[in-house]
Amino acid sequence: MKYVSYPFTTVQRLSFYLATEEYLALNYPAAEYFFMWQVEPSVIFGRNQLIDNEINLDYVRSSGIRMYRRKSGGGCVYADFSNIMFSFITPEFNKDFVFDKYLGKVVDVLKGLGLDAHFSGRNDILVGDMKVSGNAFYKVIDKAIVHGTMLFNTDLSVMVKAITPTNDKLISKGIDSVRKRVMNLSEKLTIDIETFKKVMKDSLCDQEIVLTATDIDGIKEVEKTYLTDDFVFGKNPRYTMVKKGYVKAGYIEASLEIKNDIVKKMNIQGDFFLIGDLDSFINNFLNIAFTKTAFSQVLMANDPQATIMHLDQTDFLKIFF
Repeated sequence: MKYVSYPFTTVQRLSFYLATEEYLALNYPAAEYFFMWQVEPSVIFGRNQLIDNEINLDYVRSSGIRMYRRKSGGGCVYADFSNIMFSFITPEFNKDFVFDKYLGKVVDVLKGLGLDAHFSGRNDILVGDMKVSGNAFYKVIDKAIVHGTMLFNTDLSVMVKAITPTNDKLISKGIDSVRKRVMNLSEKLTIDIETFKKVMKDSLCDQEIVLTATDIDGIKEVEKTYLTDDFVFGKNPRYTMVKKGYVKAGYIEASLEIKNDIVKKMNIQGDFFLIGDLDSFINNFLNIAFTKTAFSQVLMANDPQATIMHLDQTDFLKIFF
């Protein structure tokens, strides 16, 4: 695997690193690539999440925490400079295989440091029964990007205040809850963050490449797509009806505008993982009756599992009806 380095050491905004993943997938030869990055305090939304549902906007804005949206699914996360973000770019695309293979590599590194690490649930890495890493993936043409967080010494109190909706009581309970199930690696390791990063790099990679000035220019062009208001905030329209719930695929919230019992607009948000074109899937439900029978007929010809990982027809209908 090739480790990707930058020709500078200055910290960039989070969108630059997301753009790096996409640039490599679009422009570099098919191979396995890996890099790590750190950012100033930021919150990152999944591709299909509603911002108002995920963060305490007043706290985030008053604290100078930056907001970004990524192109992968999954939930909202908080990152600061004591949190390591990591990215794999691979020519292989099979949702189960890429998670098992690449997160398995990270688990092996943690085990090599003497930690009781294992892969859990849809996308988490645990040490014992405490979460230290959350991960997501998406497809770019014929390649896959797997990226995640590694809590090293993150300020968990700030994290909870940032990603908890505004309510002092909820925030207080949230901090207690997070501390019971989330852990920084610094609580278990005696090495510092730079040593840990070196262990990761040396364990996973046998080559290193340094990006060129041309690459950096290309990355900055890709980055522009992450910075538009339409991309960051454009998934937050108002509708006349909201249906939501937790199913195997994750949290799903559907917003609909209905006129004369006919679906005129529809949007689906949540922390699920996309494996198909969500807009094309949604378009199948426009201009049909908002009934279980009508939706079931659409699903017979359009399997939701081809679009959203682990979302079967039964769970899809459960959300709406």
